[in-house]
Amino acid sequence: MKLTMLGTGNAIVTECYNTCFVLEDDGQYLMVDGGGGSGILTQLKHAGLNWADMRHIFVTHKHVDHLLGIVWMMRMICQSMGHGSFQGEAYIYSHAEVLELLRDMAGKLLRADDVRHIDERLHLVELTDGQTLDIIGHPTTFFDIGSTKAKQFGFSMDLGKDKHLVCCGDEPLSEAGRPYARGAEWMLHEAFCLYSQADIYKPYEKHHSTVKDACEVAEELGVRNLLLYHTEDRNITRRKELYAAEGKPYFTGTLWIPDDLESIEL
Repeated sequence: MKLTMLGTGNAIVTECYNTCFVLEDDGQYLMVDGGGGSGILTQLKHAGLNWADMRHIFVTHKHVDHLLGIVWMMRMICQSMGHGSFQGEAYIYSHAEVLELLRDMAGKLLRADDVRHIDERLHLVELTDGQTLDIIGHPTTFFDIGSTKAKQFGFSMDLGKDKHLVCCGDEPLSEAGRPYARGAEWMLHEAFCLYSQADIYKPYEKHHSTVKDACEVAEELGVRNLLLYHTEDRNITRRKELYAAEGKPYFTGTLWIPDDLESIEL
């Protein structure tokens, strides 16, 4: 399996794209979130990925930096279905609130000829807390992260051989998410900024965490690989160096601080 980060930044970044990524395994793809606009198409292209291969899309929550790129994906998929150039079906997974928003925006923003494909071939699949589905050939359990801001889901994907990957969303791992993250081979966790710069970025006021915080949680839960994303962008040119230096004293596993468009073999 390969993970490609399409974007690694928080909501207001300008030096990178908003956090979203693609998991690829055996020619199948799961795209997680879409960033804040049509830039999702640019990021997919620059990553060497075909947007039309994104047949499975998961949306964590309704915030604009995660949701609006999905509207563009819906437009591309439905339009191509109408033109006869998109074969087969596609699926968007999320909880009811997000799907209602997507359906409403599509109905108001897209052409009626395109919208008719929703539910016929573009399926909006409602998720519930603790539900397990087969996604790109892997049992995947979706869970409510217990967000204090907007209802948000993460997921745990079975990688086989007693290994799993957990996506914690874009907030600090809550008590609800800990059972899914414990002993994870890979944990994807937000790190809004360095702990040493918390007075500048004020992550706790936004209900986010620092590099130090994320590393301490991962160490406590016995995570083997910790990937940090959803960061500020003022340190972008030295982000890998600075985040690694702060995190390594608190985490004995392997720490990953990817750039936009970087791919990692899991």
